Amino acid sequence: MKQYLSLPAWLLLTGLLAGCNGNKSASDATGTFEVDEVIVSSELTGKILSFDVQEGAAIAKNKVVGVVDAENLNLQKEQVQASIEALSQKTADLAPQVKLLEDQLKVQESQMENLQHEKARLDNLIKSDAATAKQMDDMNAQIDVVKKQMQVTRQQIQVQRSNVNTQNRGILSEGKPLKKRVAQLDDQLKRASILNPVNGTVIEKYAEAGEMTATGKALYKIADLSVMTLRAYVTGSQLPQIKLGQTVKVLIDDAGNKYRELPGTITWISDKAEFTPKTIQTREERANLVYAIKVQVKNSDGLLKIGMYGEIKWH
Repeated sequence: MKQYLSLPAWLLLTGLLAGCNGNKSASDATGTFEVDEVIVSSELTGKILSFDVQEGAAIAKNKVVGVVDAENLNLQKEQVQASIEALSQKTADLAPQVKLLEDQLKVQESQMENLQHEKARLDNLIKSDAATAKQMDDMNAQIDVVKKQMQVTRQQIQVQRSNVNTQNRGILSEGKPLKKRVAQLDDQLKRASILNPVNGTVIEKYAEAGEMTATGKALYKIADLSVMTLRAYVTGSQLPQIKLGQTVKVLIDDAGNKYRELPGTITWISDKAEFTPKTIQTREERANLVYAIKVQVKNSDGLLKIGMYGEIKWH
């Protein structure tokens, strides 16, 4: 016995078949949207004094969003600076030690002048036979003694200056590593400020003001949602149809079982095949091996979300 479909049922079946055929040819690949996420961590260990971060909030790059207690570092810096100041008090004063020898040298120079004057007078007396040669010999001997004394004193002054300078250089040389330590502490103190590294939107928050944190401990996760990446998979037979920089159509679900079309650019094509993920369907049903691609899409109106499904069409 033959059965006939009523007109409404026939029209319904035709629409379903057309819809199936349309869906089958609507896209060349399917994937999900993702972004490059940045996990911001603490660079110091201590108590979080302030933390102005809220999930879903947009934060500008280089904005200070919090502060970690660094009082201990401040105390260390003050201690090192005090050590640097104390070095100047340890240095020896050259002036008093050298001044004594310089005064002694002046006395010897004065003696030498007197002896030279006496020698000239004695020389005139010898010429007039009023003095003897022995007297001149004694005078020359005295002059030689004073000359040697002056030479010794000058050497003592040089040695004293050299010793004091060497001693002071040794003391002051301790200041260089101490200054480096101050620079290190200054760098660590800068890290007490929690600086947001990128323009983006806070996705997750892991800490609160008043909590203890540690170096490397995650504080929050942020990502730039203005540009999203659709990660999809294509078969080997589809590879010749695409290339880097190619503009494609990206389709996302819209109201009324329709698609919304957005422009996208292929920014990456994997050079290594991999097994088809269970959650991804390509145009060819369940191909054994596929290649991952990335398509960059502007998210100007904020419609795209992480994990949202999207389809790609380049035909």
